[in-house]
Order: sequence, then C-alpha cells, then structure tokens
Amino acid sequence: MKVYLSTLFCLLSVTLFSQTTRKYSNEFMNIGVDAAALGMSSAVTSHTADVNSGYWNPAGLLALEDNQLALMHSSYFANIANYDYAAYAMPLDNRSAIGISLIRFAVDDILNTTQLIDEQGNINYDRISLFSTADYGLTFSYARELPVQGLNYGVNAKVIRRVIGDFASSWGFGLDAGIQFETNNNWKFGVMARDITTTFNAWAIDEGEFEKIRDAVEGQNQELPESTEITIPKLQIGISKQFDFNIDYTLLAAVNLNVRFEENNDIISTSFASINPALGFEFGYIDMVYLRAGMGNFQNELQIDNTEQLTFQPSFGVGFKYNGIQIDYAFTDIGDQSVALYSNVFSLKLDFSIFR
Repeated sequence: MKVYLSTLFCLLSVTLFSQTTRKYSNEFMNIGVDAAALGMSSAVTSHTADVNSGYWNPAGLLALEDNQLALMHSSYFANIANYDYAAYAMPLDNRSAIGISLIRFAVDDILNTTQLIDEQGNINYDRISLFSTADYGLTFSYARELPVQGLNYGVNAKVIRRVIGDFASSWGFGLDAGIQFETNNNWKFGVMARDITTTFNAWAIDEGEFEKIRDAVEGQNQELPESTEITIPKLQIGISKQFDFNIDYTLLAAVNLNVRFEENNDIISTSFASINPALGFEFGYIDMVYLRAGMGNFQNELQIDNTEQLTFQPSFGVGFKYNGIQIDYAFTDIGDQSVALYSNVFSLKLDFSIFR
C-alpha cells in the first residue's frame, strides 16, 4: 500500500514541482515521430520532406506533391507508457503548404489509493479508483517558398494540454520556426528552432485533491507546486546529401547538431549551451526498400568511481514503400547503451495520390 501511495505522490510532485523556468518541461514533445526518422537517430532536420516535416522542420512541407496522412504508435518503459501520433498535410499551391499533427503521450489506468483507508482506519478496496496522466501536443504548420532558389521556411504554432487525472491540468502555447536550403549539387541544409518564444504552460491544480495526496503519505509536508512553467528554446542544425549508385541504389547520409541552451551531460557542454550530435544513414533500393541506422544521444555519464564514460543510443530501421503507401519500423536503443529501455516503433504514411 505504501508503495502505491509513494508512487502516486512522486508522480504528481515530479510532474508539477517547478521553478519559473524548467530545463525539461514538455519533454514528450522531444521524443520524435515517424519510424523512418527515428531509425536514423532523428538526424533529418535538413532533408525531411513529407507530412512528418510538420514536426521535424515545417519548411519540408514544401516538398509535398499531394495530401499525405501519417500514423505512428510506440510503447515505452516496458509498455507502461503509450506514445501515439497522427498528422495530415497538404500543398496549398506550388509555393506553400499546411499541416496539422497531434501527439499523445500517456500512462493510463494508474491506481489511486489515496482513499484506500477510511476515517476509521479500515482498508476498503472499493475506494480505489483509476486515473490517467496524459500529455497532448497539437501543432499547426505553415510552409512557404522564399524568393531565393532552394530556400524555404516554415513555422509551427503549438497548443499543449497536460492532464494528471483530477489532480491538475495545464494549457501551454509555443512557436517553432525552420528553414531548409538545397544547393544545385544536392547538398541540403536545415535549421529548426523549437520554442523560439519559450513555450508557456499554466497549471490549474485542484487543491482539495492535492491535500488528499499530501495527507495520504505519512511524513510529507510539501507546499503547493508552482502553477507556471516555461520551456526554454532549442536549436537543431542539419546537413545531408544523397548519393546515387547506378540506377537502383542510393545512400543518404545526414548529421544533426542538437543544441540546448543549458549545461548538461552532452558530449559538448558549456555554461551557455550544450551540443549533442546525431548521425543517420539510409540505404535505398529502387526507391522501394530502405535500411536505416543511426547513432545519437551522446552523453558523458558519471560512473561510480567519479570517472566519465561516453555513451550513445544506436538505432536501426527498415522501410517499405509501394504505390503511395509506406510502412516503417525502428528499433531504438540497441544494446541498452542509454538509460531508457529500447522501443519498437511502427509508422504508416499514406500519399493520397494512390486514390487518383
């Protein structure tokens, strides 16, 4: 019983307790979408060119030739948390495109045992209820071609909704901006600035429910959490090039530099910013079968003897595309190189040209 109560209290406290600025607010929006991109360790900022560009770099929506729909599902932490994504995008004309996407990251059916013991000290299992903690991110994207040949830009407007059962909920808003540039010899460059205005979340906390939690865990005497949090900006810089071999074979190589304006355990870290590189490769055969691999999340992890060890998160993926339908699979964290458990990711992309 104490384990359930402690778990419930920690879940609420860790999620809500914040200062005015939190380093890792709204982290569910940084997990990533599309198994094809995740198989390349998310090194896609420069060359993303489909419906999923609304997430990775909205400037890539300009590559759409028809309407597209994308769906994805994955599970994390031994299937405790579910991560779902759906997106739709369409070209407006030959110079602009729009898109919309929805992300849901949730842990469902959590036991609420705060009322397990009644006023007389009796255990009553009928007083146990279930609740969910869920994060939602709704993104509206717009992309447009600039007068400079090969240069496109895109912007995102994000609405964030976070819910912790009946205990607390929040609304948040933020903006992203991205650009892509392609040279005449097929080199591609991209920059994606996330939360450029900082993403603001305002929490509404049910003080009555919070009191029940605080009173249910013996020895706890914590204050009501802060009701606001701000997500600091992040920057992603990418470069890529596709190499063609004969007629049937291609190799796409991509590099990302993911920048956070904070000091942490990234492979390059200063008091001003930290940089984490990601490498991705995609081998294609007749534009139908794809084999992908990548390495990312390079960290200087502190060991028990106070030395540092470089760790990374590898990934692997395969894909199949035929007649406007693309199915992709990614397997992340091969060999358990990072703290998080591995995950199997599946995604589907449908090009509406199949119906024409």
